[in-house]
Amino acid sequence: MLSEPITLYKLMNLYMLKQVNFPLTNGQLTNFFLEKEYTTYFTLQQALNELLEAGLIRMESLHNSTRYEITKEGEDTLGFFCKKISPAIIDDMDQYLKENRFRLRNEASTIADFYKSTGQDYIVHCEVREGKESLIELNLAVPDKEQAEAMCSQWKAKNQEIYSYVMKALMSPS
Repeated sequence: MLSEPITLYKLMNLYMLKQVNFPLTNGQLTNFFLEKEYTTYFTLQQALNELLEAGLIRMESLHNSTRYEITKEGEDTLGFFCKKISPAIIDDMDQYLKENRFRLRNEASTIADFYKSTGQDYIVHCEVREGKESLIELNLAVPDKEQAEAMCSQWKAKNQEIYSYVMKALMSPS
């Protein structure tokens, strides 16, 4: 076992990020660590920040979530130190990812964010990704922040319906 618990938490994060082919959100990682009672929220955030500073993971921040991906350097580091994670912990992580893979991928692949444009309006960016590829991206201008926030929250629930509608409309003969 490792003498430094924070090192174990870093390796666990690297392992989980390596096992999936999509980014994991801060909430998803936090959920695992707190649900299994491995560590506290603040210690987990410290581990993630140290991984970022070391260039072992990459972060993408949106208004409502932060997503993490492992870097090549992170994969190399994990390859070198993976044996330091106990088989029981690896089983816990593998089981969690197996049981939640579909939900985790759906949560991470649906992106909704907004920003203030150069004018007085807001641009709402909605996207669905499959792995690293974008299936659909929409950028819509709205007059105020409340509408932008509402559209972002609706995108999670309605993206499949919207994608279907757009595909059908564009593929149907006139």
